[in-house]
Amino acid sequence: MTPRPFPWDEAIGFGLGTLRLPPEAFWKMTPRELALAIRAVAGRSGAPLARDTFADLMKRFPDDRTIVEL
Repeated sequence: MTPRPFPWDEAIGFGLGTLRLPPEAFWKMTPRELALAIRAVAGRSGAPLARDTFADLMKRFPDDRTIVEL
């Protein structure tokens, strides 16, 4: 699975056009804030990840397996 580049044109268009944010406010947003703003306007969309896609993500980005003994 090849990662797609970040959709800058869509993100900037949404932030400046749909949300009508001034550029300074848009560029100060975190990706999480932008994602929540998009979700608030557009709602959740898309199906859940397929199992094989999720398994691939887990392999590529494993959790920290540090175990703390009590």
